[in-house]
Amino acid sequence: MLVLFETAAGYAIFKVLDESKLQEVDSLYKEFETPEKANQIVKLKHFEKFQDTTEALAAATALTEGKIGKSLKKVLKKVVAKDAHEQLAISDAKLGGVIKEKMDLSCVHNAAVFELMRCIRSQMESLITGLPPKEISAMSLGLAHSLSRYKLKFSPDKVDTMIVQAISLLDDLDKELNNYIMRCREWYGWHFPELGKVVTDNLVYCKSVRKIGDRTNVAGSDLSDILPEEIEAEVKLAAEISMGTEVSEQDIGNIRHLCDQVIDISDYRTQLYDYLKNRMTAIAPNLTVMVGELVGARLISHAGSLLNLAKHPASTVQILGAEKALFRALKTRKDTPKYGLIYHASLVGQTSAKNKGKISRMLAAKAALAIRYDALGEDTNAEMGVENRAKLEVRLRQLEEKGIRRISGTGKAMAQADKYQHKSEVRMYDPSGDSTIPSTSKKRKFEEVEEAEEPETPVAKSKKAKKQPVKEEEEEAAAVEEETPKKKKKKKKDKKEEEPEEPEEAEVEEVPVTESSKKKKKKKKIKEEEDDDE
Repeated sequence: MLVLFETAAGYAIFKVLDESKLQEVDSLYKEFETPEKANQIVKLKHFEKFQDTTEALAAATALTEGKIGKSLKKVLKKVVAKDAHEQLAISDAKLGGVIKEKMDLSCVHNAAVFELMRCIRSQMESLITGLPPKEISAMSLGLAHSLSRYKLKFSPDKVDTMIVQAISLLDDLDKELNNYIMRCREWYGWHFPELGKVVTDNLVYCKSVRKIGDRTNVAGSDLSDILPEEIEAEVKLAAEISMGTEVSEQDIGNIRHLCDQVIDISDYRTQLYDYLKNRMTAIAPNLTVMVGELVGARLISHAGSLLNLAKHPASTVQILGAEKALFRALKTRKDTPKYGLIYHASLVGQTSAKNKGKISRMLAAKAALAIRYDALGEDTNAEMGVENRAKLEVRLRQLEEKGIRRISGTGKAMAQADKYQHKSEVRMYDPSGDSTIPSTSKKRKFEEVEEAEEPETPVAKSKKAKKQPVKEEEEEAAAVEEETPKKKKKKKKDKKEEEPEEPEEAEVEEVPVTESSKKKKKKKKIKEEEDDDE
């Protein structure tokens, strides 16, 4: 039996001297405790050494993929073909099947062979002669690194760790810049408070402070390279009437040093942003086109790496960064958040409030495809990202125009708005309600009321007749015929009760007005009589 043993330095072919020892699998390791015992079990027949690391990497990758490499094929034809009647012990069953199919050799793979391979590996230095241990270890290390790079398709341009560190540093710089600028404005504001109101830009403010120093130097300072002419004139005018306190030269020196720090950090931040933009374009071009450099870098940083981000589904990419709000909503059984870090993308920002959720969902779906294409694809172009972004922009326009489309019908036709025509009803003003004083005499008004009451009394009584028995109707009819002028007041009271049921004309409505005026006159007469008695 022959044994094919793979090493980092090359292929070794061993011949088993005592095959009976293979029957005892559990005690086989005892036969390889010393190099002398090992040489009695197996003997090196041929060793094919690799010329360089490239050849070793090609052979190793072929073995991992279950293929026969050129070097292995050469060894099998040279050595094993001579002893074709013997079996070949193989550590990989898949490789054994390929060798049997292409080379027509009988291959063996079982527990005994696996244990034999392990024992040979333990005594490899003594069994393979002419190969120093240091060389074996160096070739093993080089092959391990090369194989790892091959498996990960390693490329220095694809290192996303730089993006994670760059975006974190960019956020830290923004925080430090805000703190420094706030301190500078507050510090110099004691000496020249008017400058902060005139110059609003932070970087320009620091450059102005560094050049001015003491406010008394403003008149002789040339700020044209920093400020426009109008603002420069305002600064010089404000310096003449400034209400700030006096400070020493040492204070001005410290303030200028702080301004230098702010300007240097601002310049470095600009440089770092350009670096981040270039790295994002190289590593994730499609994601950069979809959501922008900063949002894409924050997504990668939040997930840990581009490969980890590619494993997330679109729903997770959509709410990435809003985990606290998500779990709070799930705990309180409220509505879950619609977006996380992806909210800061330009496509979501230019959408109306009611469509932000829809656009963020669609953008997350397309961004998830772009992330996987960037992480696992071999191409480095951004064609897919540009195409998907164009689709999203078309969908965004459709959503924005949806408000003026018809809901029913085909949905494709635009809603036709009718021509506006101003239609108004002309109403005449009724002056009868302006005054409560009657315009006619009392006698005439009473006569009109009596005439209006006489034809309506049977109608009113007829309504009551439905509720009362027939005998009561006859009695009321007799009472109406025998009425005298003394009972006019009672009729007026009945008329008041009937008014809410059946409204009268304008003349009848004025009846309570006349009664009130009559009562007022009676009260006046009574008062005059009482005054006369006194």
